[in-house]
Amino acid sequence: MGVPTISLAMASEDPGGFAEAIGTSFELYGFAIVSDHGISPAVIAAAEEEARAFFALPDATKRLYHQPGAGGARGYTPFGIETAKDATTSDLKEFWHVGRDLPPGHRFEAEMAPNVWPAERSGFRPAQQALFEALDITGGRLLEAIGRYLALPPGYLEDAVAEGNSVLRLLHYPPISGDAAGVRAGAHEDINTITLLLGAEEAGLELLTREGQWLPIAPPPGALVVNVGDMLQRLTAGRLRSTTHRVSNPTAARAHAARYSMPFFLHFRPDFLIAPSDGQGEPPITAQAYLMQRLHEIGLL
Repeated sequence: MGVPTISLAMASEDPGGFAEAIGTSFELYGFAIVSDHGISPAVIAAAEEEARAFFALPDATKRLYHQPGAGGARGYTPFGIETAKDATTSDLKEFWHVGRDLPPGHRFEAEMAPNVWPAERSGFRPAQQALFEALDITGGRLLEAIGRYLALPPGYLEDAVAEGNSVLRLLHYPPISGDAAGVRAGAHEDINTITLLLGAEEAGLELLTREGQWLPIAPPPGALVVNVGDMLQRLTAGRLRSTTHRVSNPTAARAHAARYSMPFFLHFRPDFLIAPSDGQGEPPITAQAYLMQRLHEIGLL
């Protein structure tokens, strides 16, 4: 048995049934596959096309958009920087981060840096902003169902992320050479609330089951892979699982192929206090303090 595929259309037809289905999948696996999410294929395709074009630029050009000391919060992060917690080698990937656009003087501008955009690609900014907005809306629909499953007050989770430090990550894993050290993405858990992932059709994404086995995740074309992050696990005192997962290296037959994906990390707003309502679990901590703690652990700060 694998991670179930659940249609988001069910959320309108049977809200309680959808909440039960996705909540149960999260308790079992920490993951769910969501089809019929309503994000325009054209929006997805434009964002992926612009991401591929950016990653094809010369290394020196891409590095113009790297911001050392910023924790990879915005712009470009080169190869050899992000390392899974407790790993000895860095992941075999490069990525770009797009964050939430804030108006001047916003109360969270100190915690959420402005976006940077590559001058070499005029279509990059509008394409990524459109995808960010679409994923943000879809994430809100999923959080509504999660809140229903957890019997939280209506709107509780949606409000907690409405001004959150959410991030769209554009990922490029290059072809793998025979002597490559490390893996595309080492075993890790996500820091944030929930993650919505596009582009997992290329084999490699695997989760660690309760029994200690690596289970491949193979979504149908265009579907979202959604998983629980550490912040939501902490908020629910472990009821919803933040599951260890990785992106393994390809087989020899696929080693020549690059892998591209676009995860969207939904975060609570910086001042949100992560504290289970029943008082169980770990001590309360703000989302911003928790994020900073974890970024240090994975080498981005």
